[in-house]
Amino acid sequence: MSTTYVVVTVLGAVMAGFSAGAVHFRAEWVVRPLAEYGVPRAWWPWLAAAKAAGAAGLLAGLVVPVIGVLAAAGLVLYFTGAVITIVRARWFSHIPFPLLYAAPALASLVLAG
Repeated sequence: MSTTYVVVTVLGAVMAGFSAGAVHFRAEWVVRPLAEYGVPRAWWPWLAAAKAAGAAGLLAGLVVPVIGVLAAAGLVLYFTGAVITIVRARWFSHIPFPLLYAAPALASLVLAG
């Protein structure tokens, strides 16, 4: 296990955990766009839980690699869905935000292989 893999994985976990907390605690700068994209409010806790599980899975993957690979793949799929949601809502200027969160998860996935 390389130092680069550990650093990228921990960074991805911290970023996903931060994003999960921002949704869970209803940070205005996060939930206002969610509402504007048309994401139902009832989904928000599930979205936060998915990101938190991904963050925990990335960290667990440092001990059990298959869990990290699955968590990284799940986070990449999650943030791909976020990009699709933003495109459907025609908020093209917001596309970079989920890509920034997906980048360390994708890098972790690549470095794990």
